[in-house]
Amino acid sequence: MGLHISLCHPGVDPTPWLAGLRALLPKAVVSAWEPGAEPADYGVVWAPPQQFIDEQLQLKAVFNIGAGVDKLLQLRLPVGLRLVRLDDAGMAVQMAEYVCHALFRHYRAFETYEQQARAGYWLQRPPRPRADFPVGIMGMGVLGQRVAQAVQQFDFPVRGWSRAPRDVPGVQGFHGVGALDAFLAATRVLVCLLPLTPDTRNILCRATLSRLQPAAYVINVARGALLVEDDLLALIDSGHLAGATLDVFQSEPLAPGHPFWTHPCVQVTPHVSAQTLESDSLAQIAGKILALEQGQSVAGIVDRTRGY
Repeated sequence: MGLHISLCHPGVDPTPWLAGLRALLPKAVVSAWEPGAEPADYGVVWAPPQQFIDEQLQLKAVFNIGAGVDKLLQLRLPVGLRLVRLDDAGMAVQMAEYVCHALFRHYRAFETYEQQARAGYWLQRPPRPRADFPVGIMGMGVLGQRVAQAVQQFDFPVRGWSRAPRDVPGVQGFHGVGALDAFLAATRVLVCLLPLTPDTRNILCRATLSRLQPAAYVINVARGALLVEDDLLALIDSGHLAGATLDVFQSEPLAPGHPFWTHPCVQVTPHVSAQTLESDSLAQIAGKILALEQGQSVAGIVDRTRGY
């Protein structure tokens, strides 16, 4: 093949990624990037330093190991460099699992039953109609649509909000800034799956979260910078929001002493809602490299003007 692929994944043992790429692309030269390395044709990266971009001036494309490209877009990038993100690579089903778990835990009051059990207290709560818990999904891309499909299986009403119109079966669609208020007003369980862009940073703030239905619940599995954390806490403490399940945060790891750790209405997990699966990701990246070499188009090309 005569290709050179450079892997740049700081802080992670590159061995399994190198072995996987070599197995899938046996005619290519695959190496871990180091400063001063030989020029490569393709980069496979996660949070690369600016030096990688500055030195690798012959790259035909850079493949991001993950769905979110906000860290990559913070770098100074050549104008014509193609950025390619993972479409799914096993993350969508994980995201659907996580969101459904958080939804069920809140809707069925399992957090309350856990507290009762620890206190040795037996009390059954009456069932609540699913119709009273419309689920609103912000971000209707691959991950959002998979989550919507999963939630629908349990007969919850599902709304979806996106930048452009999305026709998703069984989902009441809203799109554009002008429809955001109506979407929020129709939502009691808010699931955030938006990409992080200048337009979406801090979008979950007092002004927007206040428009959710009373006793609404928030599930953020996208990016921590989408949420104004103090606004969320204030709305929970005021009673307007019932609580939240959060997998992502403004600063990670979540700092010791942060109020999220101990707040009784906030469930915290360490950014695990959809973890990158090596085998699925490697197969997708290798397939796209082969397609590009043959002059074919591939999915996942990042539109830098949109930020995803």
